[in-house]
Amino acid sequence: MAAAERLRIPLALRLALGASVLAAIALAVAFGLQRWLLPAPWAAALAALAITVPLAVAWARHELAPLLAMFRALVGTVTSYRDGDFSFGLHWERNDEIADLVQAHNALGTVLREQRLGLVQRELLLDTMVQNTPVAMLLVQADGPIVFANIAARQLLNDGRRIEGLALDQLLRRTSASLREAMARGGDALFTVRHAGERDAEDEIYHLARRAFTLNGKRHELLLLRHLTAELRRQEVQTWKKVIRVISHELNNSLAPVASLAHSATELVRRGQVERLPEILATVEERARHLEGFIEGYARFAKLPAPRKAPLDWRPFLEALTLHVPFTVAGELPEHAVQADAAQLEQALLNLLKNAHESGSPPQQVQVAVRRSADAMAVEVLDRGAGMNEQVMSNALVPFYSTKRSGTGLGLALAREIAEAHGGRIALHNREGGGLAVTLILPL
Repeated sequence: MAAAERLRIPLALRLALGASVLAAIALAVAFGLQRWLLPAPWAAALAALAITVPLAVAWARHELAPLLAMFRALVGTVTSYRDGDFSFGLHWERNDEIADLVQAHNALGTVLREQRLGLVQRELLLDTMVQNTPVAMLLVQADGPIVFANIAARQLLNDGRRIEGLALDQLLRRTSASLREAMARGGDALFTVRHAGERDAEDEIYHLARRAFTLNGKRHELLLLRHLTAELRRQEVQTWKKVIRVISHELNNSLAPVASLAHSATELVRRGQVERLPEILATVEERARHLEGFIEGYARFAKLPAPRKAPLDWRPFLEALTLHVPFTVAGELPEHAVQADAAQLEQALLNLLKNAHESGSPPQQVQVAVRRSADAMAVEVLDRGAGMNEQVMSNALVPFYSTKRSGTGLGLALAREIAEAHGGRIALHNREGGGLAVTLILPL
């Protein structure tokens, strides 16, 4: 019969009934002794106590023994829960408050068991995904051994053998020099693995990402090695196709009118009507110079030399820049000079300022601001034009990407190349109130 279906007798009532029965027995024994054997009241009371106390002790042991056993069982199951074992349950025959406690305890165990099963299943799924991802993953304890490595990491670094427990420095000594150099530089990096001695072997390109964090009170570092060769090859093909389309379009735009004008000039000469020849030749010259500038821009992007850094004073540099394109300086200029290639930095800012004027911004609201932080110098080109939507901003730094009919898509890309050649980077964001801010960040 289930506990819920049996007559419910509260624990306090059970104890009260037992105590009442014992008290009644004691009174009856004392009354009988006083009447028949021991006339003295105190003697009868002592004799009654001598008889009823053992009965009370036996009754108390009978009542408390299941309670003590249940408390020991509760301690045991709580210890099992603490150790992660939720398979134990409790049983109580009586229908009282202890039964309610046992029922709640068993329900808690069921919930914990189901949650643990869900966690185990999620951990199994996560481990399967991590182990089978093509990205090589290493978890390394600071100044300690490798804690975790997935299948891709073992295949890349140790021919498929386990590497947990090995020191990272020991493992790197057996890998390619390019990976060791990338690790020594710190931070994220690209590196190339060259297969020496293997005929027709293709160089493999990898991206190294590093993230440090604290785990169980100890510093750890997560290393991710992603194979980029196939992806970069696909991107390279797509880039070349785009380059060919852009160049073909620009050549056709220039050569088609040149061919038409040359034919017209030939006809005019044949007829003796030479008065229009200067106009035709001027148009041919204009298209030729446009084409020359177009090709020169591509060549400059493809042959960007290493920067020749020298101390650059901001005030005379920006004053000279205003002779090429108008802008105003926002805020105070820092006194600290930056180490940069003045010619390359000028080219980058000219491209950014040209874009700012072409954005629809009022010319007087095109500004340049220079700010210094602890370890970098930020040069901002600000405008109040239309800004960029999400799609344009995500592609703005890609070479040959342009939203302008006559654009080459090289202005921002060249600025990014120059910033990265200086060890910096470029960032874009829409300004509050409209417009765009393009920031060149240069290390000090």
